[in-house]
Amino acid sequence: MSTDRYQSPLSERYASKEMQYIFSPDMKFRTWRKLWIALAETEQELGLNITDEQIQEMKEHQDDINYEVAREREKVVRHDVMSHVYAFGVQCPKAKPIIHLGATSCYVGDNTDIIVMTEALRLVKKKLVNVIAQLADFAEKYKDLPTLAFTHFQPAQPTTVGKRATLWTQEFLMDLEDLEYVLSTMKLLGSKGTTGTQASFLELFDGDQQKIDRIDPMIAEKMGFDACVPVSGQTYSRKTDTRVLNILAGIAASAHKMSNDIRLLQHLKEVEEPFEKTQIGSSAMAYKRNPMRSERIASLSRYVICDAVNPAITSACQWFERTLDDSANKRLSVPEAFLAVDGILDLCLNVTDGLKVYPKVIERHLMAELPFMATENIMMDAVKAGGDRQELHEKIRELSMEAGRNVKEEGKENNLLELIAADPSFHMTLEELQASMEPSRYVGRSREQVDAFVKNVVQPILDANRDLLGVKAEINV
Repeated sequence: MSTDRYQSPLSERYASKEMQYIFSPDMKFRTWRKLWIALAETEQELGLNITDEQIQEMKEHQDDINYEVAREREKVVRHDVMSHVYAFGVQCPKAKPIIHLGATSCYVGDNTDIIVMTEALRLVKKKLVNVIAQLADFAEKYKDLPTLAFTHFQPAQPTTVGKRATLWTQEFLMDLEDLEYVLSTMKLLGSKGTTGTQASFLELFDGDQQKIDRIDPMIAEKMGFDACVPVSGQTYSRKTDTRVLNILAGIAASAHKMSNDIRLLQHLKEVEEPFEKTQIGSSAMAYKRNPMRSERIASLSRYVICDAVNPAITSACQWFERTLDDSANKRLSVPEAFLAVDGILDLCLNVTDGLKVYPKVIERHLMAELPFMATENIMMDAVKAGGDRQELHEKIRELSMEAGRNVKEEGKENNLLELIAADPSFHMTLEELQASMEPSRYVGRSREQVDAFVKNVVQPILDANRDLLGVKAEINV
């Protein structure tokens, strides 16, 4: 490992080897050669004088790229595509005259970008499906465990631990729906020429329009795509990059929301992310168990959300049929968004697979607040015993304020039940009031909602994607 130059944390610390390979030089330049072979085969099949021997020679050298030759040539010509055309020709002397015939640089550059993003989206989908599966299991496991819910981070009507997990799951499902749609619309550029008019192919095929109409569909089929874009300038529309990175930003937002909730719950000591036996939480405070994985999810997610602005600006700034002010930005913004989301999803897989729940702490927090939330039921029972609803409402309000003061100003336990029992207007003993403090009475339809959500919404998606399940994440640091 070189220590005298900058190294991207995305590759050194966060992204998986799978995602790193998708954006590697090998993936890029091998795809270039596959595209040149697909072009040559198409041109041969449509009648150009290209031999089987030339195509076979290209196939024999599809993967053994002579990088050094390409690098030396680029120093001379200052053009990456023509350097690799030259290097391929050195290895394939018979095919040299027909490599890249009729094409422009964007034929390999842009088509490869689409192929790479498509592969990367498939990997993102696989990991996203597994995050959803793990969250669904967690929701099912804890669907009956009452917990204090919060609005404005203030105690509110109870929910269950499992029901809260369905809220995280639902947002990831929305991301999956968006991802699948965009993935289904990915199209190659095809071979459109320098301004998208296919003028060079008019020359090559002597103006035969029917043959030219067949070029793009044939290339798409050879490269495993349904179609090429119907029209273009020199490049595919940079709006495609915008759509793709918006998907990644959506996943980042969902992950960030979940990680924030987990961090807050870990502060409350109710839920805790995985913590390894030898892990150090703080260099100064040995007892600390910081939610570092959830914090890293939040950190990387903010990066992706901000990064998604890049393609939108780039798309907006393209002039006419092509400008090159997209190139440097694309080389950074697109791969880094995918690498970061890959790291985010690995962290999500790790965290959701090992979330530790502390029911006793959850119960203590809930029981400290439940008397306030049970006042409506207490009041109704008192009315049934002959009390006046309006008078009881005012007394409940006053007693609740007194109990609140005891908790906040004097640090005492919540004594609202004792205060109510001591008031003869309610005709209820302390034992009767305590008997009504059963948390499951106050969680509404949480269990039923979890059951219906997992059965009717999540499970059909998992069934449709069962071949993607079983992914486990490796966290490097």
